[in-house]
Amino acid sequence: MPMDERAAINELSLIQRILSGNRDAYAELVRAHQARTLRVCTALLGDAMSAEDAAQDTFFKAYQSLASFRGQSAFSTWLYRIAANHCLDLLRKRQRERTESWDALIEESGEQLHDLLVAPPDPQTVAANTELIQRALAHLTPEYRLILTLREVEGLSYQELAIALHCSLDAVKARLRRARQDLLERVRHFLGAGSV
Repeated sequence: MPMDERAAINELSLIQRILSGNRDAYAELVRAHQARTLRVCTALLGDAMSAEDAAQDTFFKAYQSLASFRGQSAFSTWLYRIAANHCLDLLRKRQRERTESWDALIEESGEQLHDLLVAPPDPQTVAANTELIQRALAHLTPEYRLILTLREVEGLSYQELAIALHCSLDAVKARLRRARQDLLERVRHFLGAGSV
């Protein structure tokens, strides 16, 4: 039996135990998905405190809806959809303007971004580049941040993305292509050059 199939059976068993009232099984399920759910929330919301609250809300919503999970997709895919919907709702409610303009970001970080693209990585450079990438991603739309995070960070397949985002494979490919193009354009803007 393949590992993915065993993991799915184990998750379904955990879910059945949770639905039967086993709190330890719920704690186990949360532990298994907590870090990845937090990364998705952080990618969409941009700050750790809001992301932690959103991840906690996500698990609460998932618990309330657990009986509706049919097992047609991976539990993580179902959970990501709940997390994404919740975070997008929070962003719509906030509707605040960004406090940092692209010009200020370029003045502050433009040289660092250039170094990211041409310098060999060392631990200090990697840390600085990671922060810079996160800041650049924060300027993408929530939808683009979500699809890039699910694909590039969490490693979801196109099929899993289609399930999580409730769209066709062609729509996933198109959104991912547009998200990557948008990110590339923003990187070009950072550099003030016509090409990377």
